[in-house]
Amino acid sequence: MGFKVLYHLTTGNLKGIAEEAKWAESMGYDGLCTEDAAHDPMLPLMMAASTTSRVTLETRVAIAFPRSPMVMAYAARDLQEFSNGRFRLGLGTQVKGHIQRRFSTEWTAPGPRMREYVQSLHAIWDSWQTGERLAHHGEHYNFSLMTPFFSPGKSEQPSPPVFISAVNPYNCRVAGEVCDGIALHPLTTPKYLKEVIVPNIADGAARAGRDPKSVNVSNSSFIITGPNQAAIDAQKLATRKQIAFYCSTRSYSKVLEVQGFEELGVWLHEMSLKQQWDQMTDLITDEILDAFAVVGGYSEIPGLMKERFDGLLDEIVFNAGGPGGSDEAEIRKVVEGLQA
Repeated sequence: MGFKVLYHLTTGNLKGIAEEAKWAESMGYDGLCTEDAAHDPMLPLMMAASTTSRVTLETRVAIAFPRSPMVMAYAARDLQEFSNGRFRLGLGTQVKGHIQRRFSTEWTAPGPRMREYVQSLHAIWDSWQTGERLAHHGEHYNFSLMTPFFSPGKSEQPSPPVFISAVNPYNCRVAGEVCDGIALHPLTTPKYLKEVIVPNIADGAARAGRDPKSVNVSNSSFIITGPNQAAIDAQKLATRKQIAFYCSTRSYSKVLEVQGFEELGVWLHEMSLKQQWDQMTDLITDEILDAFAVVGGYSEIPGLMKERFDGLLDEIVFNAGGPGGSDEAEIRKVVEGLQA
């Protein structure tokens, strides 16, 4: 059984988003996603919705805590309406430094807060849909005011599915308990999926009386490919740099522990404090690269991905090339092969 295949929009060129989205849909992709980095993740999806009719549209991810659940609920509702029910809300917690120093927002325990954030969203959407009084009272969020003037009212579309990004066991349990899906980090390996993610999704789902299979598992794997060996080698170097950076972050120490690379994380973290970025890349050996990345020519990628992740993932993000590239035919075959 194949995967649904998502394409990550290059939001650096906002004026080109609409055409890029149209191209991605024509290439056979199942969905489009944006990130919350140098640009807001919502606006590009609104533009993408205007030139597409089939693909899902997803924030991957929108940083939750700097935005009130009420603010997020309005934006998600509007995108769901405008796209005729194709929007999916992907949420992330970010790390303490960014929440406090980049967003100037209070930091509290992210797992419990994310659970309540998702519950708040559903309380708000349900109030709009049913007209019943809004009443959500929790540790982190309290909502009790919704007059007709501020309510968009009943929608013909269902509430948007909610995904959260998760690495640690607690957030995986939150995904199983209250979410429609989980968006995994590129460092996620089959071993980590089997030993940590899948069991904790099942645990969370059991607590809520849900079927764990109802939680969509979506991964942004490192996929290194290209039309020739030179292109693949160039991607290998770039990916080694990404892996070194991620492994230097303590947020992913659990992944390294499971993979047997715990000491690597300690070394890379110490080197990152000294800004020894080039030397950090040198520590990513072929063994480490192979643990975290799938490497091969275009024709090899579908088989390699299925060999590694069949039965573990529902979706993958795959980006190679872009509109007007010389290898569009090969990329289309990869997408079809992954879906088959």
